[in-house]
Amino acid sequence: MSDSGPIEVARVLASEYGDVLEPVNYVRGVALSGRLRLQRVDAAAPDRVPSVVEVVSPFMSVGDLDALDHADGSVRAGYLWADELTAATGDTRYGSALESIAARYLEPRADGRPTAVDEDFRVEDIFFAGTVLGRAYGSSGDKRYAEALFAFLERVDAQPDTGLWHHCGASQFAWGRGNAFAALGFAEALSYLPAADPRYQAVLRKHRAHLDALNAHQDGSGAWRQVIDRPDSYLELTATAMIGYSLARGLNRAWLPGDLRPPTEHAWNAVAERIDGAGMVRDSCPGTGPLRTIEDYLTREPISGHDDRAGSMALWFAIEYAELVGAS
Repeated sequence: MSDSGPIEVARVLASEYGDVLEPVNYVRGVALSGRLRLQRVDAAAPDRVPSVVEVVSPFMSVGDLDALDHADGSVRAGYLWADELTAATGDTRYGSALESIAARYLEPRADGRPTAVDEDFRVEDIFFAGTVLGRAYGSSGDKRYAEALFAFLERVDAQPDTGLWHHCGASQFAWGRGNAFAALGFAEALSYLPAADPRYQAVLRKHRAHLDALNAHQDGSGAWRQVIDRPDSYLELTATAMIGYSLARGLNRAWLPGDLRPPTEHAWNAVAERIDGAGMVRDSCPGTGPLRTIEDYLTREPISGHDDRAGSMALWFAIEYAELVGAS
């Protein structure tokens, strides 16, 4: 859909993605959030709030929420739509559920990181913790969530020599979507953390330094690669959509300077070119846990067709980009 505007692309994606939450995970949570966001910015969009309520209702029981004690961050982040659904419906049950999920990130380990993150600290945890704690603070005003998020982000760092993030301790490779998770997690955190707090600028500097490192590896087409710093790696959709979203969000919220608009525009072109008129995608890395060798990442076969992960992240980016360019 390279000749289509971002709202048109978002409409196509919202029609194809965001109608299920089973199994609960961040992928489906982002798509549901995207449907709610599109509702706010697109006057022509059908009212999807009732359908979102219907989709999430089976997962709101006390038993479902208690089961998250034993779930990982990808499942907990599957409820990231909750604050937006409270705003859309006035039903505070959703926001309260999100706050109870975020409470699992309040207890620190000996290294200062939350006990809820992976023991080997996967870079995905930056997004999982950033979006859950950030949104819980934003909806409740409870300073415990902001304190826990500041403490976490102060204790994680990209590699000092490259400015890029390793997937985890066991997989010390600059996986594309892993770096996108870091960018997206910081963008989510900065969206909700109190800007007046002296620690906010330190978080922003860390985020900006990572974006600068990423932009040095952006392909001329606008896309980023499956392995960020490997020119022989394929151009990958989800990383490009997530990094593009992070850039657009920072430009829209004025915490990033205008000189980052061109890489954002190039990223959008690369994403739109990989989505067709039915919401099918191409060049999307499938679900990927830590892999043993760099060759395992390089040879990870990309998906073409329906893909909830790429569709949901592209939906978020399309809406954020539409706000940036003033599309209607």
